[in-house]
Amino acid sequence: MSLAARPAPAPTRRALLAAPLLALAPRPGAAQGQAAGCGRSVHLTIDTGWGREAEAIAATLRHHRIRATLFVADEPTFRGDRTLDDSWAPFWRARVAEGHNFASHTWRHWYFRGDAGPGRTRYVNRTGPGQETLDQAALCAELTRPVDRLRQLAPGAEVLPLWRAPGGITTPGALAMAAACGLRHQGWSAHGFWGDELDSNAHPNAALARRAIATTRPGEVVVLHWGVRSRRDPLANVLDEILVGLKARGLCFAPLPAAGA
Repeated sequence: MSLAARPAPAPTRRALLAAPLLALAPRPGAAQGQAAGCGRSVHLTIDTGWGREAEAIAATLRHHRIRATLFVADEPTFRGDRTLDDSWAPFWRARVAEGHNFASHTWRHWYFRGDAGPGRTRYVNRTGPGQETLDQAALCAELTRPVDRLRQLAPGAEVLPLWRAPGGITTPGALAMAAACGLRHQGWSAHGFWGDELDSNAHPNAALARRAIATTRPGEVVVLHWGVRSRRDPLANVLDEILVGLKARGLCFAPLPAAGA
């Protein structure tokens, strides 16, 4: 991960481990959140991930009437299919109806591994064979394909001109070429990594919940996943506790604006 440049808004998971342990406007068909105009909003964002806890997380957000920004990629899931297969269409349509908005998380969820010269960046599969050098056209295609597919599965999805690199890892070339495609990179903020990818023995849910409630600040961009394969005790099991705790601190929730945060 040290081979690529990282944007300031998206600290690495390793750096975050060293740290101490949404007021919504109504929209047709959407769940209305807290009163509009809250000045202490947190932006909850969710990447595709393994999908195992997807329905439970969606139900928790629905209960709290929270809308989030969902970054989509075509990833393998616990069901043996992929997140942008037809089999996931009902899930994505339900999220559209609830008023969440969407952005790109790349199509293949590979990792950027340094630039290969002007207008060219290396793109590598971390889970198996595969490596490419993307030029401007190829990078734009990689970033637009997941949201084009989402629109097929869930017509009416509100898609923002944002993208998030897998792992939050970018390169100067990837950022510049994405900007030329009309897309701005959106990472997460200093206290926005709540730890759903960490080992649950070393980082139990109770500790992660306490840290999230204590350290999340207004304006924070939080990153979660619809399930993480390696975590035995999913953070989804304490998501309700975290949201209740943050609301008790006077924080509210809003999806990202089109310009990002």
